[in-house]
Order: sequence, then C-alpha cells, then structure tokens
Amino acid sequence: MRLWLALARLETPERAKGVLNKARSTIPTSHEIWIAAARLQEQEGGQVERIIASAVKSLKNAGVEFGREVWIGEAEKCEKQGSIMTCAAIISNTIWLDIEEEDRLDTWMEDATLSLNRGAVHTSRAILAHALKTFPNKPQLWRKAADLEKAHGTREDLLSLLARATAACPHAEVLWLMGAKEAWLGGDVERAREILKGAFAANDASESIWLAAAKLETENGNLEAARVLLDRARVGAPTENVWMKSVVFQRKHSSPSSALELVNQALEKFPTGSKLYMIKGQLLNLQGNLQQAREIYATGVKRCPHSIPLWILASRLEEQAGLTIKARALLEKARARNEKDEQLWLESIRVEERAGTGQAKAMLARGLQECPSSGLLHTHAIWLEDRPQRKKRGVDALKRTNNSPVVVCTVARLFQAERKYDSARNWFSRAVGAGGDKDWGDGWAWWWRFELEHGDEEQKEKVKVGVKEAEPRHGEAWQKIAKDDKNDGKPTVAIMELVAAELGKES
Repeated sequence: MRLWLALARLETPERAKGVLNKARSTIPTSHEIWIAAARLQEQEGGQVERIIASAVKSLKNAGVEFGREVWIGEAEKCEKQGSIMTCAAIISNTIWLDIEEEDRLDTWMEDATLSLNRGAVHTSRAILAHALKTFPNKPQLWRKAADLEKAHGTREDLLSLLARATAACPHAEVLWLMGAKEAWLGGDVERAREILKGAFAANDASESIWLAAAKLETENGNLEAARVLLDRARVGAPTENVWMKSVVFQRKHSSPSSALELVNQALEKFPTGSKLYMIKGQLLNLQGNLQQAREIYATGVKRCPHSIPLWILASRLEEQAGLTIKARALLEKARARNEKDEQLWLESIRVEERAGTGQAKAMLARGLQECPSSGLLHTHAIWLEDRPQRKKRGVDALKRTNNSPVVVCTVARLFQAERKYDSARNWFSRAVGAGGDKDWGDGWAWWWRFELEHGDEEQKEKVKVGVKEAEPRHGEAWQKIAKDDKNDGKPTVAIMELVAAELGKES
C-alpha cells in the first residue's frame, strides 16, 4: 500500500488518479488509498464527499469496518495535512458509527471536545456541524459551536453561526445576547441593536434582553434611550434585578434623590431585596443621613438575614461612626445567623485590627476553628506570620484548603518575594487557570502586578488576553473598583489595571 501511495505522489495529478484507481482494485481493504484519492480530488478543486461515501461502502463490502474513533483519527490526520474538505467528509460519513440513537448528542459533543483538546479545530467544527444538522433545536449544541468559533474563528463566522442559532432556537436568550455582544465588541452598534430587536420579538418578557439593550445604549452614550428602555423593562419584565439596575442607573446618571425615590418604590415591591437595602443605605450615607442609613440596614438584615454583604455594610457604618462596639456586636449577630461564613470571620478580624485591640489573632484562631478549609482565613494567617514562617504556613494552607485559588495566589506572592520569578509566574497562572478560579478578578490583578515588575511584553500580553477571555466578576478589590460609578463602562483590562494599582497600596 505504501508503495502505491509513494508512486502516486511522484505522478502528475491526472496520472496519480489512475495509479490510485489501480491501487484500490489491487488492495480493496485499504482506507488509506481512498483517503489519498479524496485528498487528491480536493487539491484539484473537486468534490470529495462522494469519494469518502464510496470508501465507507466499499470497505464494508470488503469486510473492513472501522469504528468511529479510527475515522476521527484519520480526519485529524487530514486536517494536519491541510486537507480540510477531506477531513469534513470523513466526519460526515462516519461520525454516526457505533452509537445508539439516544446517545448521539452526548457522544458527539464529547467527540468534538476531545478533538479540540488535541488541537484539531476543523475536525471538532465538522463534528459539531453534523450534530447541528441532526439536532438543530439544541441550544447547548449551538453554544458549544459558538464557543469554538469565538476561540478559533473570525467574528463574522461567529455572528453568522449565531444568526442560524437564534433562527433555530429563538427562545434561547443566551444565543441572542452572545450575538449582540459580539456585534458591539466589533464596533457594529447598529447590528447589535438589530439582533436585540429580534431577541425582543421572540422573548418580550426577558429580563436579560431588556437589560442588555439598556446597557448597549448606556455604553454608547444614549442615556435617554437607556432610561426609556429601563422604564419599559419595569413594566415588561418587572423583576427585582430590573428594578435594581434601574436604581443604579438613576444613581449614576440622574440624582441621588431620584434614585432614592425609585429604590423606595422597588422595596415596596421587593421587601426582601438585599441589594436594594444596600443601595438605599449607601445613598443615605452619602447624603449624611447616618441614622436613616442605620435604620434601613437594620430593616435589611432583619428581612434578609443571610445577605453577608448587607451585614458587613451595616457593621462598617458603625465603624465609620466610631462605634466599634456596635460594629463588633453586629458581626457577632451575623455569624450566629450564618455559621461557618469565612467573609464574616474575616471582617471580624479586620475590625479588631483597625481598632488596634490586639484581639485579631485570637479572632483568627476562632475563625479557623469554625472554617478550617477557608482560603481567605488561611491567607490572612500567612501574612500575620513572621517572614521566615510564611512559606511553611503556606504549604500547610494549601493542604488544608485543597489548593484554594486564594492560597495559591498567596504562595505565588511568597515566591515573588523570594525572587523566584519562574515559580511565582507558574503559581499565579494556576490561581486563575484551569484548576483555579478564572472568575476571581483579584487573582488576575495580582498576576498583572507581578508581570508589570518582572515580565516582558509577551508575558504581559498573555495576562491581558486571559483576563479578557475570562471576564472576571468576583473578588473583593475587583468588585470595589468595577462597581465604582466612575469606572462604569471601562473594559476588563482597564479594570484589572486599576485593581492592581489598588492592591499595590494595600500590599
């Protein structure tokens, strides 16, 4: 067989066809000869689908039946050799082999993932394309195909696929939102509006779509259009989140008094809306109405006893007023209502540190007793140790927290302090990588601070690309910066840079 293939490669395309035809007659059990013929046809600009279909049929007649996995491997080889049409033809003619009908969707999605993990993008795309022909009404399948195009295709390819996705699954809100976002990121605001218009037609009571439309107008400076959309959303999709976003919009773009008026209306409709109490308390505090803010927080924690951020805001208000005893009492009450909460214990430790009572270590010990696997508390414990003991405490913390991303990041900082920069970079990457928490913005910011000091342009770019893909939303410092009104609308990389600067003040 190898001699026939070698001979075909030495001939002109026209004579090579004759060689391969003769080879097929001589060795009817060789799939390699059929694939070589298909690749030759592809080079000549011909159709390869018929050749591969004939190959599968002829091989079966000759008593040769390969499993699906073997054919996927051959498709991946063709992709590596640049024969993309042959790759796709192999998939479309063999991907259904060895599968029970009820298992097709899950199996094909797994096949696509495995091929992608091996770097075979076109093979994965071909598997998903065939799966979509069979299951055109499965949003999760369209989402997987969209994720592939976002990572490996062009923006136009992605938008085209999402247009077909929303036509097939008009009630899958996430597909509409992905399309609108991609159009907006590509600078085509009008196209984004048209996509959202189509989304409204299919999902007129969708909270997500109303809010996406309002955000689009806000970030493009059309504040009146955004205000009108939010007014309509409170009628068309009157959820707590829509009301909360409306209040935030008023606070940012109108006046505190109008925001207060709106939040009062919202609390009448949603008396257990913890974020609404938080916003109202903050508005009152900014106006200097300390007692009213205290009262609204008291009502809030009574009605929303499991809202940790609300308890912490109430405690900090008392600290602001110089009433550390009341702040401490509030946190004790909060811990009684919410056992084993690491954030409440960390705030209690910080209250003692800010007050200079000398009780912080004792409070930390109590916290670790109740939350022995807390990454936040173990990290705090590491920094309270003398420098020579920190590494030992870090190793222990990794074991006790099962490699908490917060502790992993702290270990990276310890390596940085020891000038072991390669090790530090590796651990920063782990903190926000596949085994860590990509959504933890503080971890990205710490890594960015490190690369600013010790990385080259390529290493800095890697962090920028990573944080843009991850679009983190959580992290104590991250949320503080991202939710600041003056940073509204700033891109993810800009937020990361601001968070890194903020962390530098604290380190």
